[in-house]
Amino acid sequence: MAINLKNKAEIIEKFGKNAQDTGSVESQIALLTEKVLELTEHLKSNPKDFQGRRGLLMMVGKRKRLLSYLKKRNLDDYRKLIKELNIRETK
Repeated sequence: MAINLKNKAEIIEKFGKNAQDTGSVESQIALLTEKVLELTEHLKSNPKDFQGRRGLLMMVGKRKRLLSYLKKRNLDDYRKLIKELNIRETK
């Protein structure tokens, strides 16, 4: 279920400002997106995992709040991040 350390380090290196930047909004959103994708696959094969579904909804909500914060702070970075992560279609 959890993201392995190698994958996590690659995500942080790609979306953070440096390899140790786990606190930036971009890296947090990228990590949450990876967790959401993994949990979505898990729930496809385990439809009665209601605790997992609750965790998924909480992660999606947190990612949504972080995205709205990024959108207010820097619209260009927001659009770039959404395009790279393929979260939603942009207008």
